[in-house]
Amino acid sequence: MTALESSTKVQLGGRRGGPDASTVRQDRWWIQPVVTVAILTAFVIYSTWAAFQNKNYFVGANMGRDLISPFYSPCLGGSCVPGAKFAFTWNAWTLSPALLILIFPLGFRLTCYYYRRSYYRAFWWSPPSCAVADAHGSYAGETRFPLLMQNAHRYFFYAGLIFNGLLTYDAVLAFHQPGIGWGVTVGTIVLVVDATLLWLYSLSCHACRHLCGGQVKSFKAHPWRYKFWKFVTPLNAKHMNFAWASLVFVACTDIYVRLVASGAITDYRLF
Repeated sequence: MTALESSTKVQLGGRRGGPDASTVRQDRWWIQPVVTVAILTAFVIYSTWAAFQNKNYFVGANMGRDLISPFYSPCLGGSCVPGAKFAFTWNAWTLSPALLILIFPLGFRLTCYYYRRSYYRAFWWSPPSCAVADAHGSYAGETRFPLLMQNAHRYFFYAGLIFNGLLTYDAVLAFHQPGIGWGVTVGTIVLVVDATLLWLYSLSCHACRHLCGGQVKSFKAHPWRYKFWKFVTPLNAKHMNFAWASLVFVACTDIYVRLVASGAITDYRLF
């Protein structure tokens, strides 16, 4: 057999992500993008609904608690209920205070490297999976509007760190039970877990790892940056897990606070 007879013909110019016939994969490759669409769509619908409710987002002294939904913290609007207001407020803002702040945490997730891969595949099928044809005939990357705005990710990351600090403060306040003292309730645990997951999501971010160790020619000359880089690198390997866990739990936290504030359930005191 000659070399010519044993060669494999290669056709250039085919569709990105797979052959022109969509794919030759026989497994259920479509399950992951479908699940991604379902979860992200549900989160967007719920968070939008919750942001416009402008009620039942704070459990205050009248219930012996200090719990606030992460969707409404910090509460900066003029319509903030007593006890929920931040150190300063914009009294001219009479709409839901959640609309003032959600752009930052949502912007951080929207521009996140992992979430980009997820919703590019799930919603745009660009491409939907490995060895599956792209649904688009051309590819421009993130060089055009609106995808050009993905470059703002690092700035949303910095804003996210500020919000994580504020939510950590909320978690500490959740230990305070007005008229009772200090202790732990189910709501305390919920807010602590929520803040912890958000910190893990931020610290495992690729932008965080680059901030710690990027553009460093010698770690020996930057021992502290090396320590931070060594700390966040194992977290970076779990970034996908923290991304989904924090997304689901932040919605669950809002639901919990909302149910307690509305009187639907009781925030039980553990000790």
